[in-house]
Amino acid sequence: MTTNSQSPLLEMRDISKDYGGVPVLRGVDFDLRAGEVHALCGENGAGKSTLIKILSGAVPRAGGEILLNSKPVNIARPHDAQTLGISVIYQEFNLVPTLSAEENVFLGRFPRRLGLVKFGEMRKRAAALFRSLNLDVPLGVPISRFSVAQQQMVEIAKSLAEERESILVLDEPSAVLTPPEIATLFEIIADLKKRGVGLIYVSHRLEEIFQIADRVTVLKDGARVATVPTKGLTKDELVRMMVGRPLEKHERQPTQFRREVALEVRDLRAGNEVKGVSFKLMKGEILGVAGLVGAGRTAMARAIFGADRRDAGDVLVFGRRTNIRSPKQARRRGLALVPEDRKTQGLLLPLPLRWNISLANMRKFSRLGLISARHEDNVARDYQLGLRVRCRDRSQPCIELSGGNQQKILLARWLNTNLRILILDEPTRGVDVGAKQQIYDIMADLAAKGVAILMISSELPEILRMSDRILVMREGKITAEINDPSKTSEEEILSYASR
Repeated sequence: MTTNSQSPLLEMRDISKDYGGVPVLRGVDFDLRAGEVHALCGENGAGKSTLIKILSGAVPRAGGEILLNSKPVNIARPHDAQTLGISVIYQEFNLVPTLSAEENVFLGRFPRRLGLVKFGEMRKRAAALFRSLNLDVPLGVPISRFSVAQQQMVEIAKSLAEERESILVLDEPSAVLTPPEIATLFEIIADLKKRGVGLIYVSHRLEEIFQIADRVTVLKDGARVATVPTKGLTKDELVRMMVGRPLEKHERQPTQFRREVALEVRDLRAGNEVKGVSFKLMKGEILGVAGLVGAGRTAMARAIFGADRRDAGDVLVFGRRTNIRSPKQARRRGLALVPEDRKTQGLLLPLPLRWNISLANMRKFSRLGLISARHEDNVARDYQLGLRVRCRDRSQPCIELSGGNQQKILLARWLNTNLRILILDEPTRGVDVGAKQQIYDIMADLAAKGVAILMISSELPEILRMSDRILVMREGKITAEINDPSKTSEEEILSYASR
């Protein structure tokens, strides 16, 4: 598979895996050289995560072999991979919420003296590590208080703390990062390449693939489609390999929404994160909210929806002042929230997808206190087919679905209600190009039907493409309102977000 004389650092040959008799990987070959970034691409459900989990020892392979420096190795558990210098940073973080950043970084190898943990030395070493990576991470604070992006940075620092890794796997590392943080991440990657570390980079942001990857391997339906150098490859060619066809481009036209205020927020305050936010969201409008991590966007959304307590301010729904103190009250008024972290805040992962769809509107499926499983399954089937959810059947647990399909299930849950106002927090995080376009189409269709949409996104191209208006937040306040997104730029939005 290699295209030059350099011997591979890693070879995965004829790797296969199935779940319950359903093939997930079918004879996949993959190799990695020292000092290169090898991107792994494919639609959700193509087999990327399973291949990574086999390399990390998280799941056993059904067939094939793994070689490091041309020697066969047996990776039966995560400890084996770590011993061999293989580190994996998953989309789902492997952090202990109650511990601080420095404790998570050195977990299992605390500096000790006479059996006692030397906390001062640990903080000093952690501070030096974060400083070397140009990361602004608070010490002595439980990880549970960190934003998702900050947790991502701690994961990266944790994987680099021992400085013995020869292979680093990054699974959607930029999904929750802002442009400045992504730039920092790419600087770290460039430095690792110089040290001879081989990096496997998984991302649905295709522009990143062309920016940092030396080669790209495309998986589709559990099989390898191709391995090619990124130099000379076009985005259209890559998309065609991933989805099997050219991706149709649908540029959304601004909605001619009626001048009716669906949601009005007046001087909203919540803790130290939201400091007097006011805005209006019109019926049929998509209002984008941009800002850097820590700007207060997610805290604002959760306070509006009643998921977190608000300290002051008014929320009006179609002109009526409301006292929303819980998600249940918000739902009754036609509000819905698709949260930033679908796995911990949105879905009940062990439960079937049909239950996750019906969860927000159980009255629809019950009579005299009894739930009609047939009615529930019929409705779930309609959403599964309409949203093209790839699954074994509707009783399949959501934890077994890919990220894009999980996001569609969350959307289906709220489409199954009396939806009038939809709050989307990072709606396409960890979603492939095909599923991303589907989500955009759903948003455009909902707006055309009069649903008001508040969209929070760290992807500025997404903000510019989908928004009728844009709000920019910084330090808990709105610093700019852009009424015509076609007349602004990513640079201007970043200037409002940072200065």
